[in-house]
Amino acid sequence: MEEKIREYLKLQPGQQAVFIKDLTDGETLRFHEKAVFPSASTIKLVIMACLLDQIKDGKLSLEDPVVLTGEMRTGGDGILKELKAGHRFSLREILTLMIIISDNMAANILIQLLGMDAINETAGRLGLQKTVLGRRMMDSEAQKQGKDNYTCADDIAHILELIYEQKCVDAPSSRLMLDILRRQQQSGRLQLYLPENVEIAHKCGDLDFLEHDAGIVLLPERPYLIVVLTKDNPTNKDGREVIGTVSRMVYEEMLKKE
Repeated sequence: MEEKIREYLKLQPGQQAVFIKDLTDGETLRFHEKAVFPSASTIKLVIMACLLDQIKDGKLSLEDPVVLTGEMRTGGDGILKELKAGHRFSLREILTLMIIISDNMAANILIQLLGMDAINETAGRLGLQKTVLGRRMMDSEAQKQGKDNYTCADDIAHILELIYEQKCVDAPSSRLMLDILRRQQQSGRLQLYLPENVEIAHKCGDLDFLEHDAGIVLLPERPYLIVVLTKDNPTNKDGREVIGTVSRMVYEEMLKKE
């Protein structure tokens, strides 16, 4: 499988990074796993972990209310931006929307609540070596100043494995994170060429000419972790095709091992 994937990636335009791990026997495939990429919405995994860490410590509650204001409105993906000011949500609902539909307004609400420093401290405690939150979602002015959000395939794989092993924050928090990731509504990347009944707990992200997807494929007898990052694609469709093709190759090999 490794040779097949490496040969495929060598023929693709742009840049890619891959991390694959069989969660049954530990067999691992790495390809440019330490290369730094703009994180896009995969950074929301760290925001989620930071929120649940503060909830564990009693600083916040999932049932704390959040009232939408006009100043919170954020562009890009999401539904909250379409609602009138005054709508009331719980932190649990804000967290869920940030993950399952990648709501950028929800992410910025949590960044404002938690603080960038706390989120980056969480990344450090989790052992994420190249992951940093440098700006809010859709903050073009910060981007012009050279500030951005970054990660690598190795870091994303690490946080996903911690969640799977119930070691991210603590066991109840990990179970909640996995449950939310399983309810992901964005598809067309890791799932692109897989049967519709394959369950994946995952988080994707995209920017212009950049596509990422990372998750845990919950095969009953052979669960595995897969991270595929892409950038400098000719089009975003090309990036999704790369992710989908690598995902299909890995899925077919894992079926042989079941």
